[in-house]
Amino acid sequence: MTTSTGRIDQFLLLHAARADKWRELISLAGEWARGKGDRMAVEAAVAAMAPLEEFHAYPGARLLAALNERVAGGDAAGVATLARRISNALLTRAYRERPGEWDLHDEMPAGEVVDVLPPALGERETHRPYFEVLFVVAQPASRWPALAAEIRRLRRPEDAFVYEAVIVGSFEDAFCAAAMNPAIGAVVMAEGFSYRSRHDAPALRAVLEPFGEPGSPEDTALFLASAIKRIRPELDLYLLSDREVERLAGDPEADSFRRIFYGVEELLEQHLAILEGVQARYETPFFDNLKKYAMRPIGTFHALPIARGKSVFNSDWIRDMGEFYGINLFLAESSATTGGLDSLLEPTGNIKKAQEMAARAFGADHVFFVTNGTSTSNKMAVQALTAPGDIVIVDRNCHKSHHYGMVLTGAQPLYVEAYPMTEYSMYGAVPLATIKKAMLALKAEGRLDRLKMLDLTNCTFDGHMYNTRRVMEECLAIKPDLIFLWDEAWSGFARFSPFLRPRTAMGAAADIEAWLRDPASVAAYEKQRADLGDAPSEEALLATRLIPNPRQVRLRVYQTNSTHKSMSAIRQGSMLLVKDVDFHTVETQFHEAVFTHASTSPNQQLIASLDVARRQMELEGYGLVMNAIEIALKIRLAVNSHPLISKYFRVLGADEMIPAAYRQSGFQDYTRPGTGWADAVKAMREDEFYLDPTRMTLVCGTAGFDGTQFKGLLANEYDIQLNKTSRNSVLLQSNINNTRSDVAHLIRVLVEICHGIEKRLADGGPEEQASFAARVKSLMTDVPDLPNFSHFHEAFRGDAGRDTPEGDMRSAFFGAYHPELCEYVPLFGAECDRRLREGPEMVSANFVIPYPPGFPIMVPGQVITQETIDFMRKLDVKEIHGYEKTKGLKLLKPDAVAARGRR
Repeated sequence: MTTSTGRIDQFLLLHAARADKWRELISLAGEWARGKGDRMAVEAAVAAMAPLEEFHAYPGARLLAALNERVAGGDAAGVATLARRISNALLTRAYRERPGEWDLHDEMPAGEVVDVLPPALGERETHRPYFEVLFVVAQPASRWPALAAEIRRLRRPEDAFVYEAVIVGSFEDAFCAAAMNPAIGAVVMAEGFSYRSRHDAPALRAVLEPFGEPGSPEDTALFLASAIKRIRPELDLYLLSDREVERLAGDPEADSFRRIFYGVEELLEQHLAILEGVQARYETPFFDNLKKYAMRPIGTFHALPIARGKSVFNSDWIRDMGEFYGINLFLAESSATTGGLDSLLEPTGNIKKAQEMAARAFGADHVFFVTNGTSTSNKMAVQALTAPGDIVIVDRNCHKSHHYGMVLTGAQPLYVEAYPMTEYSMYGAVPLATIKKAMLALKAEGRLDRLKMLDLTNCTFDGHMYNTRRVMEECLAIKPDLIFLWDEAWSGFARFSPFLRPRTAMGAAADIEAWLRDPASVAAYEKQRADLGDAPSEEALLATRLIPNPRQVRLRVYQTNSTHKSMSAIRQGSMLLVKDVDFHTVETQFHEAVFTHASTSPNQQLIASLDVARRQMELEGYGLVMNAIEIALKIRLAVNSHPLISKYFRVLGADEMIPAAYRQSGFQDYTRPGTGWADAVKAMREDEFYLDPTRMTLVCGTAGFDGTQFKGLLANEYDIQLNKTSRNSVLLQSNINNTRSDVAHLIRVLVEICHGIEKRLADGGPEEQASFAARVKSLMTDVPDLPNFSHFHEAFRGDAGRDTPEGDMRSAFFGAYHPELCEYVPLFGAECDRRLREGPEMVSANFVIPYPPGFPIMVPGQVITQETIDFMRKLDVKEIHGYEKTKGLKLLKPDAVAARGRR
């Protein structure tokens, strides 16, 4: 639009910038009224806001017309007053609750205050949720106010929801409205609207370019439906057509529409259909039934004394727990699976329906609710999909649950290494060439049939997202039935962002599924096969973007989400998503994995929160994720541009987190001057790795803090909590819970810390300055090299191939259960050095996982090398799982290893 130069921060920050622009207008009008400004600046501000406001129902045409009249009439005070009223209504969202906000002459009385407190913190009446409906029409703009009024007259007191109309007249404006207005919950299209916007929109057209343009005016509505579903698949779409609707309803290209109406003959039916569509997403089967259950007078004779709360509220000693949590928590507790409840282990009722609705929301065929965290989801998937002797290509730096899952099943890990970021003591993601090379090595040795699964983390803790579609397509070109397990514990909400969704497992699987149905896929495969020849070399295969054979592909994709990490679920709430054409062949063992790992006493409130989290994301997830991205970009801009903060801290850009070889688009960072949002979209589509903007690596080593130290400082002194640290950085995460107030608090704290550093350096003189420089050097320059996985000892290699590094980790793990077969060697000392020089080789008996960085630097059966010892000796972290400082490294004795090798 004319309001945007195309810079990514100006698009992705539109949500926040809208409120800022209204406050700026108030300020300009105030300056004008005091004689310090002029009308031209106010007119320019109002004109700049106009195109964006067309895509929102409030303030609407009447209030905007009144604002323009006051500007034209020279009423500076009136402009400021009306702008302030609109701004406050947007900020408090009063326009959703109070009809008077839409009326120019119905101002809120001075004694009335908008209730912005959460319901638990005050009394308030039950309200009807508000949303907006986008109407795309062919009528002239002069008719739009009358159409909006007619739509408003359809409201009834018994309607469960309230909506307002947003009306546009073109494809481009409709696309903009859907992208920029998160309040839109449904779209109604009347055939005959134009393609081009009334406004100049070069940045928009750069993004729309891959979509192309409709072949004919009659196809514009179908084309728009496809485009909107690409960015917001959760929206309900409705079509008004004056063509043969009977034929159109049977057209596969019309599948995107929830319902098709003939013209406008059934306006009330259209209204009811819109409400029904929202109700279908609003329903939470398990949570709704749990609320009903809590209201019933239940006699409990099962093993859960806390149910109904009598043991709590009748006690003089633990009543405070009941007062703290509230009565409903206990009324909704039960160990029964009857009386309106359901069994998580074998759901047949409302849990089953809730999981089916989650599958719809997240683009899966099946969803399993998990109440023991994604650690359990991962182990369930590994157990159900692999058996003893199967080979799994897996990132050595993945979460420990994947490693332990393979210990339990006996699957043999073939570890592949992510690229290192040695300066920050962390790893990135695994290059596709490394994965392909491992697969081709297995193929060359005739062992590709043993390869069952590829297991990767997406996105990584630090924000690296794979080009999931490309990874799966190229791997399927080598092995058409390969199973994919994508651990997306930290990015479950990515489904609801068009910038992130294509990088998710389910988003990429849907794209591959569509490609497989396209006849052009076979032609593309045949052309590449002809180009490569019958016996292409490994070099040629590694250098080529491989296309799988659509006639052979079996698309089998699994994704695990820590719902509690990025959505509104209670801690340990997780989902396991399935899109597997052969799921029927593993369904039985999948249920066995559920029986193995799931508790027989799952938490009812946790299950309910998974149900509610799905509802929230379907109805407002798009806006919530947009807000999380806005918050992240605000932090990036504020930290890296602040003259004082940037002296000691900085948020790393994509160019520092991802080597140039994996950024084929040339994208550098979201906030880099000259970078447009079309550039970010191009990077998302093309680059091998993409950086999730909501994950910010804040370098603190340049301020003299190691990650653990800085994390403690923020928590203990400033009430700021975070999770992950490295040797010289901490990870900031923005999520759907953050607000701009959080940003302000963080920036104020960083400024205060920087002032403290400045004062300490000034007061301490040269000695303090030298000490500070030495500390920074030790954190930022004298960093240990990151150790790669060495290899499994030959005793635990079994029948592994000569050029493939898989091993029998299970045997080594359980071998360490016999104390007489184990020994300890101090990390520091002559014995360790002697064994490295002279042997016998030191073989790890267990997992050793330092936090940070949080990946296993030793696994059972691995030969310990000088590289690993050097890294451990340089570590200055307090927490190393699997290592007892007083005893040393736990090893399998050489004679036990030799005996194993003779079997």
